[in-house]
Amino acid sequence: MSATRNLFDLDGRTALITGGSRGLGLQMAEALGDYGARLVISARKSEELEKAQAHLQARGIAVDWVAADGGRDESIAALADAAMDKLGHVDILVNNAGASWGAPAEDYPTEAWDKVFNLNMRGLFLLTQQIAKRSMIPRQRGRIINIASIAGLRGNPPGAMKTIAYNTSKGAVVNFTRTLAGEWGPYGITVNALAPGFFPTKMSQGLIASVGEDTLKAFAPLQRFGDEEDLKGATLLFASEAGKHITGQILAVDGGVSAV
Repeated sequence: MSATRNLFDLDGRTALITGGSRGLGLQMAEALGDYGARLVISARKSEELEKAQAHLQARGIAVDWVAADGGRDESIAALADAAMDKLGHVDILVNNAGASWGAPAEDYPTEAWDKVFNLNMRGLFLLTQQIAKRSMIPRQRGRIINIASIAGLRGNPPGAMKTIAYNTSKGAVVNFTRTLAGEWGPYGITVNALAPGFFPTKMSQGLIASVGEDTLKAFAPLQRFGDEEDLKGATLLFASEAGKHITGQILAVDGGVSAV
């Protein structure tokens, strides 16, 4: 294998992926595992995690799972404990778990706002803090990949679902990423974010149904949705030695939607 190909090699690396049982999280778990990383995936539902584990193991990937609710402080602490126990240390943290809730801003329920922020931002921060203090900072190396969204870069078009808390929380993830990159760079930790556009997932199905598949595709210069492979290359870039000099960046993987 050439030296350039070796830049993406993750043999001997470990990774924790939240929301890793399906959708974009499972796609990224495939990418990291296929390139050699040993994984722990987490999500709320054990049955979905068991199914994802079997799927990944069939690809030859070493993977354990931990059921955890990223919106609850005590569950986050237990997840950090379990990840450290199973992996020994965490080289790569992918903060993918997230939630949305649709309602007009003028009538948006406070409890819905709190639920979205507790998972999308508070939980993300607490887990990142735990993993950094217990693994990345002592070892003076680490890769943190936060999953933002193009919803955190712009507002919703007229007629779209009304997701004020989701958009705001993803905007917070964007600046969290930039700020943390500056603070933890001296520890050898890179912090970057992916901002996916329209991917057919369980979370996006309401938006796709509301606006229409053809209409949403028309927003993208590439005239398509993201597919089951489209986050893999960017994930590997941020996770591997190929991205060791990249930090504080937000990479939109959206078919060009955010560029026009």
